[in-house]
Amino acid sequence: VQLQASGGGLVQAGGSLRLSCAASGRTLSRNGMAWFRQAPGKEREFVATIDWNGGNTRYADSVKGRFTISRDNAKNAVYLQMNNLKPEDTAVYSCAASVMPGLVTVASGYHYWGQGTLVTVSS
Repeated sequence: VQLQASGGGLVQAGGSLRLSCAASGRTLSRNGMAWFRQAPGKEREFVATIDWNGGNTRYADSVKGRFTISRDNAKNAVYLQMNNLKPEDTAVYSCAASVMPGLVTVASGYHYWGQGTLVTVSS
């Protein structure tokens, strides 16, 4: 399985970005998916997760109410809509796929990882 993240860039505080993650190699329609991020000099942290059919989601407290995770199983893709971005959201964002169908908020629960896409939020 290969995961390809895209959509990162430079945005001013208060702006929005939409990240996309396209999967190839096999369908992930039965897998939970997630976004993680890693800021310079910091540990990787959980951002958001979605279950296999998109019926349930969970977010880190730091992004709740601003970010929305969604998926399109027909396109084998997952998305992260990021609104009201803050400088502290600056990080490399990576998508991941679990071998489980449900919500998983820890990195150890993910078997497949994509390369990251850089999001930079200027103040």
